[in-house]
Amino acid sequence: MLIREATAGDWPHIWPFWHRIVAAGETYAWDPDTSEEDARVLWMNPAKRVYVAEDDTGAVLGSAYLTANYGGPAARIANAGFMVDPARAGRGTGRALAEYVVEAARAEGYRGMVFNAVVETNPAVRLWTSLGFTILGTVPDAFDHPRHGRVGLHIMHRAL
Repeated sequence: MLIREATAGDWPHIWPFWHRIVAAGETYAWDPDTSEEDARVLWMNPAKRVYVAEDDTGAVLGSAYLTANYGGPAARIANAGFMVDPARAGRGTGRALAEYVVEAARAEGYRGMVFNAVVETNPAVRLWTSLGFTILGTVPDAFDHPRHGRVGLHIMHRAL
């Protein structure tokens, strides 16, 4: 698996799974009806470092971004987002992207990473805790999950 910085030409490969994941309304606190243009601005924003994971055929398996979570004196705390194409799940792509982005954040001088809104029923919570993230707190009943009803949103952190 190759992980590299994304280019504008990667967006057409990211958008189908981005849309599928967000439209499902189970793991991201973004509007399930987000347009493609708005999604591109959210994900491919120039303030973010965006990455893609490719298999040996060049197919995009997933994508991630890295950005500052705060500004000013707190700008050394990172934030990141991750999506793996559900049709290509189970290949270790999420873990590989996570490990890569954590190292990239450390290399860029970030002191920690915060996830602001991890849906508590998201299977990725296990991945994040296995990579050293802790749950700082949970905002109860903050997310309207289509299958589980109202669930909490975890705030997770890891020192770098």
